[in-house]
Amino acid sequence: MTVAALCFYLFASVAVVSGVMVVTARNPVHAVLFLILAFFNSAGLFVLIGAEYLAMALVVVYVGAVAVLFLFVVMMLDVNFQELRAGAARYISIGAVVGLALLAELSLVLGGAAFGDAKVMGGALPTPPADQVENVRALGQILYTDLFVLFQISGLILLVAMIGAIVLTLRSRPGVRRQRISDQLERTPEKAVEVVKVPIGGGAQ
Repeated sequence: MTVAALCFYLFASVAVVSGVMVVTARNPVHAVLFLILAFFNSAGLFVLIGAEYLAMALVVVYVGAVAVLFLFVVMMLDVNFQELRAGAARYISIGAVVGLALLAELSLVLGGAAFGDAKVMGGALPTPPADQVENVRALGQILYTDLFVLFQISGLILLVAMIGAIVLTLRSRPGVRRQRISDQLERTPEKAVEVVKVPIGGGAQ
């Protein structure tokens, strides 16, 4: 067994075990830590196939930003996870439908070898030779030429998701002063500054 094969089995096994622990861990902090471990091992798999840029992007974006931010949110928020688990029984039917859809997709992917390589790989985009085009340039050529429309649509979906998250979490609580940009722009020096003359020997009341 070569070193590359040994590293592949090591990274793959740890990634699979970490993914299972993310789902089965009772402590949400432990689940996020296992998620970070799964990201690191996935980055190692990307390095083995020669996709160094994807590996670095996975570590910087997901491990350095998303997973760590999620970990801080889980640790700082006072979330009653027992109450969340109690209400999860209402969504069992929806989860079963989503699970069946994922199972059907996985069966199509795993059973695609029965149809032959020509039928399975017929719709795949051609990959430039590794000795002629760098990894980053090849990825950029595919994203910004053949997949440009899909790339822009994915950005629009993320923008809509961000706006939806802000709208859903925006709450107006009594007694909390909110920032009003229009009132700040309308302020003048006469309204914002009050000159008080203090007599000599007296103090400000």
